Amino acid sequence: MTQDRRPLRVAMIGYGFMGATHSVGWRQAPRMFVLPAEVEMAVVVGRNADAVADAAATWGWAESSTDWREVIARDDIDVVDIVTPGDSHAEIAIAALAAGKHVLCEKPLANTVAEAEAMADAAARAEAKGMRSMVGFTYRRVPAVTLLRDLIAEGVVGTVQQVRAAYRQDWLVDPGMPLAWRLQKEHAGSGALGDIGAHIIDMTQFVTGQKVEAVTGVLDTIVTQRPLQGAGSGLSGTAGEGVGDVTVDDVAIFTGRLAGGALASFEATRFATGRKNALTIEVSGSAGALAFDLEDLNSLQFYDRTTPEDRQGFTKILVTEPVHPYVSAWWPAGHMLGYEHGFTHQVVDLVTAVVDGTSPHPSFEDGLSVQRVLAAVEESSENDSTWVRTEAPAKVR
Repeated sequence: MTQDRRPLRVAMIGYGFMGATHSVGWRQAPRMFVLPAEVEMAVVVGRNADAVADAAATWGWAESSTDWREVIARDDIDVVDIVTPGDSHAEIAIAALAAGKHVLCEKPLANTVAEAEAMADAAARAEAKGMRSMVGFTYRRVPAVTLLRDLIAEGVVGTVQQVRAAYRQDWLVDPGMPLAWRLQKEHAGSGALGDIGAHIIDMTQFVTGQKVEAVTGVLDTIVTQRPLQGAGSGLSGTAGEGVGDVTVDDVAIFTGRLAGGALASFEATRFATGRKNALTIEVSGSAGALAFDLEDLNSLQFYDRTTPEDRQGFTKILVTEPVHPYVSAWWPAGHMLGYEHGFTHQVVDLVTAVVDGTSPHPSFEDGLSVQRVLAAVEESSENDSTWVRTEAPAKVR
């Protein structure tokens, strides 16, 4: 370590699937990267005392608690990491910022635009006092995605003319899958749209540097009732007795107009039979094209229209060289990274911003931008796929 300051002590609120991934990030970052400050995994918080204590022991947190308000009031906590369902993001984040903590919040930022606006306002007030905040669109930090953004900014595809983005999963195809919190609007805000559609909206805005200005689309719920949740929780819980209504979408298909004029197509579905975690994006431009597939996350496909005709075609860029984003801290060239590494890179960027006093990205304003697109898609679907504007054009940092 090169820093000369006390460690940053972290409290994580929530301990489900995202709790595991964030814990990996907090644990791995100081072991693989030279951070400007030490990191201490101080406390993890959850409602079930026994379960959260087990999570603390398993993932390496020093202690556990069942009271997030008490934890964020502690003087020895510097960073609050929020991995709870969306219905509690605003309350926890705003309270943590008011308490003088830096905040990392999982995506989507909130369940409504109003909540996201309140969070962005709180973040702006806190930033004036030195507090940093960031929303967890972790796929930005896959090295190939960061490189994709950099290459577009360099102009290798020329003028962006069209974007195709999709996130396809199949974990809800079985109608016997229990009614988890992700299927209830009061907890999740929306279904496939917010859960995975938020990722492809943010990725499109991130790699192109352009906001989605207007959308038209449709939402659908394929299985409208499911068995009530029994033992367990999250995606692995068992079915209980009786059924409950699914109050969110299963499929979201929409078109967007980017600030630069290009059209983008989006598909977010949890009913793509056979697709487990298939996030793809392809950006077509006047001089070439770039494509990324999360199921082949160590590479990019690049098409260069300026090459001679007899040598044209998509070529594979293996994104494992030390010169590529984030890669130099890991393994020799050609040794692959995985899903979990983005969470480590997230910690690196947040800790660096906190110590340097810079604004990390994606910011709560970026999260608010995505939230406005989500709301516009819902409005469009409710009004027979009319075009709905999101916000004034602006560049994504």
